[in-house]
Amino acid sequence: RWHHPLKGLISPLKFIPLAEKKGLILPIGEWVLDKACQQLVLWQKNIKTSELTLAINVSSKQLSQSDFSGIIKKAVVKYEIDPKKLKIELTESLLQGDLANTAVKMNELNDFGIHFSLDDFGTGYSSLQYLKKLPFYQLKIDQSFVRDSTNHENDKAIVLAILAIADSLNLCVIAEGVETIAQLKYLTDHGCRQFQGYLFSKPLPIVHFNRLVENNHLTILK
Repeated sequence: RWHHPLKGLISPLKFIPLAEKKGLILPIGEWVLDKACQQLVLWQKNIKTSELTLAINVSSKQLSQSDFSGIIKKAVVKYEIDPKKLKIELTESLLQGDLANTAVKMNELNDFGIHFSLDDFGTGYSSLQYLKKLPFYQLKIDQSFVRDSTNHENDKAIVLAILAIADSLNLCVIAEGVETIAQLKYLTDHGCRQFQGYLFSKPLPIVHFNRLVENNHLTILK
């Protein structure tokens, strides 16, 4: 979220497309990477947060940069962080295009230790070719399926299929948009162990998150 001084919290769905249109997404992306690495440095020094990972989203323009992998590795080396603690989230729509070139960059970073997560899995551009050819560590079940997983048979079937695919490929899974105890129970009953959503916490400034950590509320946020 962008906390605008006059308009309050603005969703990335609004400002990211504008940043891409105006050519600002590359410097914003580098700023996000830099801030993420700085935060990981601080977390690594605290026993309560030393095992946390931090995920960042990248845009298609970032991914298409010829030196994309070099930019990521340079930041990791600069801040001396464990590369396995930095996770890069990609949406399926970003993978449309030169899949071979994308695979080269991702494999280079994967060999370096960076983990990749496939965000919003199951929406729009789904292709098992991505899971076959690209070194993903994790799938994220889109919240549109999670939302109705306790009520509609089709959504239940899709959630179960994603969990089965992930299990067979030894991929981790995060369920997005978990908001009710019923959703959480359904997911845990079928083998999902990682979640995000308002049931656990709304988006927080880092100072508020750190306060929860210090008050030993970390387990509910993992």
